[in-house]
Amino acid sequence: NTEIDKTKAKIAELQTRVRELERQRTEAENTEIVELVRGVDATPQELAAFIRAFREKSGAPSLLQKQEENQHE
Repeated sequence: NTEIDKTKAKIAELQTRVRELERQRTEAENTEIVELVRGVDATPQELAAFIRAFREKSGAPSLLQKQEENQHE
């Protein structure tokens, strides 16, 4: 029983660590995206039009949908 309790405690600790690492990864990705967007010399309307055009021409919605499906698995 003691070994089971120790293992469960370790699992909980590792799960907490994984959540923190995932949070840090998301924060880093968001920072990178913000830096890229700020580096674009475009108005918000122009940027929005570019993103819409990208999605329409490159199939981005299907790519985004596949990513969302993978996240739910």
